[in-house]
Amino acid sequence: MDFALTEEQTAIFDMAQAFGAEHIAPFARQWEADGTIPKELWTAIAELGFGGLYVSEDSGGSGLSRLDATLVFEALSQSCASVAAFLSIHNMCARMIDNFGSDAMKADLLPRAMTMETVLSYCLTEPGSGSDAAALKTKAVETGNGYALTGTKAFISGGGYSDGYIVMARTGDDGPKGISAFYVPEGAEGLSFGGLEDKMGWRSQPTRQVQLDNCNITKGDLLGETGKGFTYAMMGLDGGRLNIAACSLGAAQSALDQTVAYMGERKAFGKSIDQFQGLQFRLADMEIEMQAARVFLRQAAWKLDNKTPDASAFCAMAKKHVTEVGSRVADQCLQLHGGYGYLADYGIEKIVRDLRVHQILEGTNEIMRVLTARHVLTK
Repeated sequence: MDFALTEEQTAIFDMAQAFGAEHIAPFARQWEADGTIPKELWTAIAELGFGGLYVSEDSGGSGLSRLDATLVFEALSQSCASVAAFLSIHNMCARMIDNFGSDAMKADLLPRAMTMETVLSYCLTEPGSGSDAAALKTKAVETGNGYALTGTKAFISGGGYSDGYIVMARTGDDGPKGISAFYVPEGAEGLSFGGLEDKMGWRSQPTRQVQLDNCNITKGDLLGETGKGFTYAMMGLDGGRLNIAACSLGAAQSALDQTVAYMGERKAFGKSIDQFQGLQFRLADMEIEMQAARVFLRQAAWKLDNKTPDASAFCAMAKKHVTEVGSRVADQCLQLHGGYGYLADYGIEKIVRDLRVHQILEGTNEIMRVLTARHVLTK
């Protein structure tokens, strides 16, 4: 069993890390204060091939593996987890279009998604259906020319900011088999947005409700087959869970690196605080947790790439474990900074706030436990 990254994988990580250090980290606090991310950043990211990380090469994408993609998100999150997570959402949508869109849809949308001229958002969650996603109420009714969508999507990263939305809506009976997936372009008749959500973290990502009021789209805006939308959505979430775990890992690693440096400079009782054994033990515990989480995440990504029967279960387990490790480590890093950790200038409190939502989105960690228990009981 080879745990080493290949030369190409190391180059991917280093490229993403260097880009983040130059183009994201110096501006992350300002973007958080502004509540938005300049769209110019996305076109710059796209020049690296990150606009279609796992879109097939035949469709103009980078064709990377899921393991490769986790390296990108881990590296970028060392500069800002909020920015990296938004890129993950865009890539999840682009992959769905590549996998399930018609030839005409792919020819139209994917080139713009690859350059990130068209930024994409994912619309599954509703005000009354979070963990029970299959209970969604948004409806899509056939019209002479296509479909009319009516309903409300909640907690949508990029609501009112993105250029296109992948929307899951009901075309049939209750339950997962009655759900289809659609592409809704910005500016579509009947598409509107709620007010900007005031959030604990991920504050640089504009988040709003996406409101559909008899929103008219064409027949060509259907992804794949009717009744298959929930399956498509869940397939996208396996990779999304790995990406969010990678974002937790990268941001927590940044917090840990900053903490080690801080402890070497901060003096108490005549010596730097990294010389106190009790605090060294805390650093050791965090390092062990981070190394274990990294191996677990990459194992789950390997399973998804190789389509093993237990891949979905391992994605769920990795998402639950790594996001909780990331939050624990970030919180401990804040503690080790003392009062300075509570100040925005040091950047640790932002990491703590940004990582907290990772235990909620892409399926709550409670649902990850449900999926894991099913896996255990059916082995």
